[in-house]
Amino acid sequence: MFTRFSGLWHHRDFLKLWFGESVSLFGSQVSILALQLTAVLILHANAAQIGLLGAAEYAPLLLLSLFVGVWVDRLPRRFLLLVSDIGQAVLIGSVPVAFLLGFLRIEYLYTVAFLAGCFSVVFGIAYQSYLPELVEGESLLEGNSKLEASRAVAGIAGPSVAGMIIQVLSAPLALFVDAASFLVSAICLKWIRVPAPASRASKAQPSIWKQIAEGLQAILKHPLLRTIAAYSSTLNFCWSIIFTVYTLYAVNELHFSSTLLGIVLGVGGLGGLLGAIIAERLARWCGLGPTLLATALLASAGALLTFIAHGSLLVALPLLVTGQFLMGISTTVYNVNQISLRQAITPAALQGRVNATIRFLAGGSAPLGSLVGGLLGTLIGERATLLFGAIGISLAFGWLFFSPIRHLR
Repeated sequence: MFTRFSGLWHHRDFLKLWFGESVSLFGSQVSILALQLTAVLILHANAAQIGLLGAAEYAPLLLLSLFVGVWVDRLPRRFLLLVSDIGQAVLIGSVPVAFLLGFLRIEYLYTVAFLAGCFSVVFGIAYQSYLPELVEGESLLEGNSKLEASRAVAGIAGPSVAGMIIQVLSAPLALFVDAASFLVSAICLKWIRVPAPASRASKAQPSIWKQIAEGLQAILKHPLLRTIAAYSSTLNFCWSIIFTVYTLYAVNELHFSSTLLGIVLGVGGLGGLLGAIIAERLARWCGLGPTLLATALLASAGALLTFIAHGSLLVALPLLVTGQFLMGISTTVYNVNQISLRQAITPAALQGRVNATIRFLAGGSAPLGSLVGGLLGTLIGERATLLFGAIGISLAFGWLFFSPIRHLR
């Protein structure tokens, strides 16, 4: 039986965690924009250098995730969260300091982006593994819904707020705001009073490779975890194919302006916010399995509408807007429910490794999808590539339907 939605509003330690993460999410919206603008406006970076900056930021996801999963299962998770917040605060805060002192270089931004990305990977895996320690299993859906709502609101309001802050302070100095947001998150974590569970580390630790293998085996042997990993990886792969050519298609084929394209993409954030609000209620009313199946159907519909959008602006615009809205809802509702499910069914000693392995598999498929999308866009054209990605998302529905997930209530 699920607890009432209002339950966690009375959980002081969860509210501290939620508030700190919400502040940090808004701060990170400043960094996303300010770091690139610092490279472009202050350091006059070219396209290749901007690409390297993005690669430096996301490389830790592939390089470290599996190892971080082992550390999260060995070490106190709140300690890792605190270290990650403080580490990111110091690194991001060092960029405006370097700018004021006159020694900021593009190579320094690469280094900061990579190291901050490392701490971000640690935080993300430890965060998902820490939530089941903080709240009871029945409250996981509510907790994840609230956290996803903050992420959606930050995605909607964050870019415009970030733009105003950068306009007032300049791009490098605006990074002080993100550094401060990480410190707020760290303070909130420090104030949490729930004691840490008994140490999971033993005197004779297996090798790190053996523990990584245990995390992979836990997923392969469990039908629900195996299905989540397979569907999430396929979904991310196909979405990356679509979004690789999405902007090119909207600008070159549909002749959208940058402002109109920004509005269309922003609708996805509104869908995400609605998804965060209804995710828990859908699981109560319809059951967990049917809810996850519904998100897969919505994702397929959103992708197909993107392909169908063609012709005049009056025809294409409503289709793209509806497609983005459905994508936003489906992604958020799916994430809230599948994360809650795997947190509930994964033993505490394996939380870190299971979360890390799924993040590695699902996250690792995204850059591969981008490469495939770029190749297909060159060979068969942008619209045909959209159809290829939409077909892949539709076929991915089979991972969920032909599994025990559809019977979950």
